[in-house]
Amino acid sequence: MATTAHSPAALRERRAYYERIGRHSMTPLWEVLDALVPPAPRSPVVPALWRYAEVREQVLEAGRLISAEEAERRVLILENPALRGESCITQSLYAGLQLILPGEVAPAHRHAQSALRLVLDGQGAYTAVNGERTTMRRGDFIITPAWTWHDHGNLGNEPVVWLDGLDIPLLRFLDAGFAEKTEQAVQTPLRPEGDALARYGANMVPVDFHQTPQEPTRVFVYPYERTRAALTAIASGTPDPHLGFKQRFVNPATGASPMPTIGAFAQWLPAGFETRPLRSTDGTVCVCLEGEGEALVGDEVLRFAENDVFVVPSWHTLRLHASRDTLLFSYSDRPVQQVLGLWREQRL
Repeated sequence: MATTAHSPAALRERRAYYERIGRHSMTPLWEVLDALVPPAPRSPVVPALWRYAEVREQVLEAGRLISAEEAERRVLILENPALRGESCITQSLYAGLQLILPGEVAPAHRHAQSALRLVLDGQGAYTAVNGERTTMRRGDFIITPAWTWHDHGNLGNEPVVWLDGLDIPLLRFLDAGFAEKTEQAVQTPLRPEGDALARYGANMVPVDFHQTPQEPTRVFVYPYERTRAALTAIASGTPDPHLGFKQRFVNPATGASPMPTIGAFAQWLPAGFETRPLRSTDGTVCVCLEGEGEALVGDEVLRFAENDVFVVPSWHTLRLHASRDTLLFSYSDRPVQQVLGLWREQRL
């Protein structure tokens, strides 16, 4: 007597079959096909907000508990609530708040992971990249490209906190991470401060210089004063209904993203402006550098103020409302998705 596909006998036979093939490290595609090839992205990442005013004291407390030398990098990781224990804020990106106290040095090292720094609090610190220092000022966007030597120090008299953004989860997925330490805690200066910005960031490059779009930028600091001036200069025009006034940071020598795995953006929203809904496949980390407002991420309302960090998961609709003039910095894995032909955006 034939059994129907969903009869108890048929189901028992299937389970027995699955157990047999499981012993050979095989599993049936038809049981997981919908999860593997969904009709639209189903990110496990959830919208989340870190209010700097609430977490600042915890960041400073770390400075009382562990030295920069002992920790190597004194950082509190911002873990997405849905991905606790995985050291990531989205599936492909890492974020953390790093603290360096007066007189401290975070020793030199290099790694395959690309990193950005966004200065949030304090003054007097520096970052050195391949023998050139840059003074860290609030709002500055600083890059340590993959496999470049870098160290940090604080020559001032107050704590300095910045946001770290790296592609650690992406390289972990690819099993492509390398790191190396140096015997010198502090790099020997090879060039004066500002050399890279003058040499590569003034609409000129050395006459014999050639760079491919896949290589990271030689300009490793994008000063906040320049970013703000550029945005406010164009803000007298008509804002894009979905974006306000939004610009992307580029490698000035190529026009490509400053890092091949991480894209970075700056956005000006005039007081009272509200964007129309937009969604894209690149999960995005946002930081409020000026102003305050609300982000409607899917059905969740995130009320942000200066120095707050929030995350917009892949393919979640985003609407922004600025209570006053607001400047947002953001970063995502958009360059990776674009080079692979995967990035998609929908303006609603």
